[in-house]
Amino acid sequence: MSAVRLKNTGRYKLRPPAQSAEISPRNTKSVLETMDREANVALPIRPQGAGTAATGCNESDSGTVLRLSGLDRIVKVDAYNHTVTAQAGVRLYALAEALAENGLELIGSHEMTGRTLGGAIAAPCLGTNIGNISGSFASQVISVKLVTGGGKPMTVHADQKNLMCAMRSSYGLLGVIVEATLKVQPITTFTVSHRRLETEAFCDVVDTLTNSDVGFRFCLMPYRNRVYLDLRRYAATSENAYSTPWKIKDWGESTVLPHICKSLNRLLPIQSVRYRLIDSVTEATQGIVNSRFVRAGTNSTSGTRSHTASSARRVLYSTWCFPATDFSFVARAFQDFCHATFDRSGYRCDMPAVGYRVCKDTSAILSPSFDEPMIALQTASTQKHGWEDFVIDLADFAEHWAGVPIFSQTRSLRADYAKQVYADRLTFFRKIRRQLDPEDRLLTPFMAQYFQ
Repeated sequence: MSAVRLKNTGRYKLRPPAQSAEISPRNTKSVLETMDREANVALPIRPQGAGTAATGCNESDSGTVLRLSGLDRIVKVDAYNHTVTAQAGVRLYALAEALAENGLELIGSHEMTGRTLGGAIAAPCLGTNIGNISGSFASQVISVKLVTGGGKPMTVHADQKNLMCAMRSSYGLLGVIVEATLKVQPITTFTVSHRRLETEAFCDVVDTLTNSDVGFRFCLMPYRNRVYLDLRRYAATSENAYSTPWKIKDWGESTVLPHICKSLNRLLPIQSVRYRLIDSVTEATQGIVNSRFVRAGTNSTSGTRSHTASSARRVLYSTWCFPATDFSFVARAFQDFCHATFDRSGYRCDMPAVGYRVCKDTSAILSPSFDEPMIALQTASTQKHGWEDFVIDLADFAEHWAGVPIFSQTRSLRADYAKQVYADRLTFFRKIRRQLDPEDRLLTPFMAQYFQ
């Protein structure tokens, strides 16, 4: 059969097929133009901030990636009402620096300050918080401006409770965030103390720590049977909390240590020698940098810049959250899992696993700690060969121990398990998503496996 040919009479306007692309808007108007339903852009459209996600949640190989890092203006710092308004592309560390100039800080300490404001709202941004401060950065959002999947501007306020709960940790599926207003607080000093424990001793105290007002962060080294524990308490009196020690700590942990690990993996072919040296360097980093330099801090100085775009290329990571009430059992089992995996496959992570408590947080429908306090455990490595098989085994381990995934940070997550964990909350979120993006313009194949 011959191919059908249609005459071009000029009666109808023929639009060339859209090509996959990356667009970097500089203002809200550009976002509106890109999101317009009549715009000739390849679908689906995925908003992207710093590009630090561990999964494909902010990528679109066949569609359009909307990079928002150019929207980087801090609109207003209100020192009287303790709020700040900024565009979605502002980095969290830049926001913290601007607040500090006005005697203010973000509420809570966050691990990924290299992320953008929009990214930290759209996907869980967690950290080491003291007391019962809500676990996620997004919980402090009181209003947000976005462009919906249909290309319409929209503003959501805190009094629109259900809609705001859906917007927080919405993974860019309800619209493209362009600006937000957050609650902030006056700068408050906390003290930091450090402990070096065997894993069993850590397991004996972690339940008590979880139920106390102390904030804690730990580095777990399963092959050395060692835990380095940082304890944070609010200071009774104002102390000097210089930023330099925290910058040294961040530099040592997120830049120097990964570089050393990568170099030793490349230069030393004998596994036993290589890993022995890597673990010794890691212990020295934890022992010297933390114990000798870091004594006091504030939320404005303690946030780490780890997982910027450059560090994301250096270090592979996957994060699972585990119920805090069971974590003493999980920590023991995780150490056994690491040893068993190494014995079976010859692969092991060369970076320590980092964990911290995440308080119960009902401010977001898709909060990983919606039902109860959790311990976030981030497993990291610089070794690519064998990593994908390792995170598959890690996912099986996490499922067995009732782990809760984060769609942007959890590798090898099974769709059926995610739907089981988030259950009715995921169903409710889907209903809102269908209203704001009925044509699935923001839904990539990767996200569709969980949210369609």
